[in-house]
Amino acid sequence: MANPADPPTGTLTSTTFSDLNPPLSDSVLQALNEGGFVRCTPVQEATIPLLLGHKDVAVDAATGSGKTLAFLVPFVEIVMRSCAVSPPRKHQVLGMIISPTRELSSQIYHVAEPFFMKLPKINSMLLVGGVDIKSELKKIEEEGVNILVGTPGKLYDIMDRLDMLDFRDLEILILDEADRLLEMGFQKQVTSILARLPKQRRTGLFSATQTEAVEELSRAGLRNPVRVEVKTEAKSKGNFGNSYQSAPSKTPLGLHMEYMICESSNKSSQLVAFLSQYSSKKIIIYFMTCACVDYWGVVLPQIKALKGSKITPLHGKMKQVNREKALASFSSLPSGILLCTDVAARGLDIPGVDWIVQYDPPQDPNVFIHRAGRTARIGRQGSAVVFLSPKEEAYVEFLKLRRVPLEERQCSVDVTDIVPQIRQAAKEDRDVMEKGVKAFVSFVRAYKEHHCSYIFRWKELDVGNLAMGYGLLQIPSMPEVKHHSLSTDGFCTIDDLDLSLIKYKDKAREKQRQKALKKKETEAGTSHDAKPEKPKKKRDGNDANVPTKKKTGRQRRAIQSKEDYEELEQEYRLLKKLKKGVIDEEEYERLMGFGGEAEEDERQSDVENISGIIVKGKKNKKPTKKSKQKGGSWKSHSKSGLTMR
Repeated sequence: MANPADPPTGTLTSTTFSDLNPPLSDSVLQALNEGGFVRCTPVQEATIPLLLGHKDVAVDAATGSGKTLAFLVPFVEIVMRSCAVSPPRKHQVLGMIISPTRELSSQIYHVAEPFFMKLPKINSMLLVGGVDIKSELKKIEEEGVNILVGTPGKLYDIMDRLDMLDFRDLEILILDEADRLLEMGFQKQVTSILARLPKQRRTGLFSATQTEAVEELSRAGLRNPVRVEVKTEAKSKGNFGNSYQSAPSKTPLGLHMEYMICESSNKSSQLVAFLSQYSSKKIIIYFMTCACVDYWGVVLPQIKALKGSKITPLHGKMKQVNREKALASFSSLPSGILLCTDVAARGLDIPGVDWIVQYDPPQDPNVFIHRAGRTARIGRQGSAVVFLSPKEEAYVEFLKLRRVPLEERQCSVDVTDIVPQIRQAAKEDRDVMEKGVKAFVSFVRAYKEHHCSYIFRWKELDVGNLAMGYGLLQIPSMPEVKHHSLSTDGFCTIDDLDLSLIKYKDKAREKQRQKALKKKETEAGTSHDAKPEKPKKKRDGNDANVPTKKKTGRQRRAIQSKEDYEELEQEYRLLKKLKKGVIDEEEYERLMGFGGEAEEDERQSDVENISGIIVKGKKNKKPTKKSKQKGGSWKSHSKSGLTMR
């Protein structure tokens, strides 16, 4: 516990919570002391008095700077003052905290619980996806609720279903990670929630990155807000000798950031060498898509150098129960490896993280800072590294211009090539092979969506080297490879390899596959024996002598390119409508043909429909363009059915 008499260190100031004006109540100070919080961080020192002084705030502070307490302390104080005037009614909501993900909402709620317990006769409730809404509605009806913490989708749903909730006397609203709320397509829900709340309230808008959308939300939801901007000073090398210069930075003060340039074919081997070097540390590794997390979550434990390492996967398409277990399990470990997507990039305070590894740079450069901010929190020390290919080196200068300085880290020499081990695992288990294909395809398609497309140019992807780094047995035949002449140099093919002979280790799955193969062969044999008569061509005076010309290769490519362009254009239009709030996420999923319940935590271009790859020698059956999916009217395009070449 920090001693108030000690001089300020790291990100803490000399101001104690008891020094703040207006003064905090004894019960809140007691909760702070019990949690070990004595001195304020700069963002807490600036924000708490403003909110308590009836000001709206828009806070822009580096990740890991203590923003959660900066809004929780005044939140509890304001609700407590309201209760002192008149006890709240059963369904009278006095305060609301909205954050973009289930994990972040859960973390905020658990941090807030000791403070909420100091509020007499106040009921609070956490509302996130993945929980039975009927039980939540029943609990609210029977017990009542005065404080709501949750994600915008679930809060909007509850507010829409329950007319008994009274928001007329709401005192304070907090929007945490505001930029992410809008990026994830929640603008419609957030706008609807704001419309139901009284204008005479305190509002706090918190984020590590203030975007144009956040500015727009600030103008709509805040009244004459005070902007609080807290920056850290990062030391960077000067032009002469070893001198250091201080420059404003968006990253935490104790965070040391590096980048490593390596070829795509050597990337996975460098990762394993890095993990072996820091085997006693707690490490988070970020990948581009859910399929990538699934794949490396299966592959890495099979690498000899990582035997015995505790590797935990976490992404937005996992069931809520599994996500919570994964996060709790990794948080409790003294050392280990968490493989995740950007679902764990925002606000999560996982204790003791030593290293952040960005194996795939994020599509949105703003997320880069949030990822790195999972370490070096509240004045602690931490390190981060990002893997880049030689063609992506300009990203370093781009980040420097955004006040995110990086230092170069040299690749490890004489590393063990792990690709043969990955390929062997794929030969022994069809599940590994299929997961590798899904991961590769999802990465290429997500790479196309990079915001910095002038740096991350997908048409210049070295597909051959990339596939080698993934340890694939063959390069998937996908439109991006077939129609755009992406380089396949560097890929080592395996002679006399029949992918149809690779079996699942899971005997039940293999039995099911063999049954499906036999059925297909039977159907093929029946149709071959039948030999239906060819219909006679009708000839009349107009078309008797008109020959049907076969289209040239150039004509076929032109037709395919047009179809691909129209499909991409349609997807882009739908995405724009989603971001503007014209359509909601459920409608977007339906129009895109994904089906199922919308995942509110993650919007990545992951590939889910690539399983069941059946290849017979070199004769690959092409998928039909208009094969209808069960339970919907979606027509799969050529990119949905994959063959191997």
